[in-house]
Amino acid sequence: MRILLVEDEDEMAELLRSALVRHSIIVDHASSLEIALEASLSHNHDAVLLDRKLPDGDGLSLIPQLRKQSPAMPIIVLSALGSLDNRVTGLDEGADDYLAKPFSVDELMARLRAVLRRPAQMRSETLALGDLVFEPEHSTVRIKGKPINLPRRELLALEALITRAGRTVSRDTLEQAVYGFDDDIASNALDAHLSRLRRKLVAARVEIHAIRGIGYLLREV
Repeated sequence: MRILLVEDEDEMAELLRSALVRHSIIVDHASSLEIALEASLSHNHDAVLLDRKLPDGDGLSLIPQLRKQSPAMPIIVLSALGSLDNRVTGLDEGADDYLAKPFSVDELMARLRAVLRRPAQMRSETLALGDLVFEPEHSTVRIKGKPINLPRRELLALEALITRAGRTVSRDTLEQAVYGFDDDIASNALDAHLSRLRRKLVAARVEIHAIRGIGYLLREV
């Protein structure tokens, strides 16, 4: 899952980023409306967490542009402007939820899960290939019925591959699924993650097949 976090306060942004990363979520952080718009145009996001008081304007002004690109994408406003009038304004402007600062990270995660459970964003289907089972909603993996723990990058790579099982996934698509746009990516980092993941999937009768010069394919052996 990939989230666009629009927040200009560095401390708050890092707190939220750390919480989201612990849930195996890729975070693209934007500190202004301009950067947020560029990020929304260059990457596909599953949801947006949007501050209001930004250096170049009110975060609510971004909502119509986000809706043009992805009408059903959940948008949660996170703002110190927490009066009833402000909350009503935010919802009327198109936000799916409005959370006043300060707030509990646990409550934010619960609200994020709630908006992602709506029909247009359902991720609850169980995906199976060979003896491998992946549940996107909970980011859980089982091989022959036994749960296995995967590091975050490997889990994100697996999600990108299994949701496209039987199709070649380009390297660029995988890198976008595994890394945020401001992450430093070593030239062989993705290959290292896939190599470790490949070894773990042998018992599941599933293999990651490299298509030279194009990308990778997940298939049943």
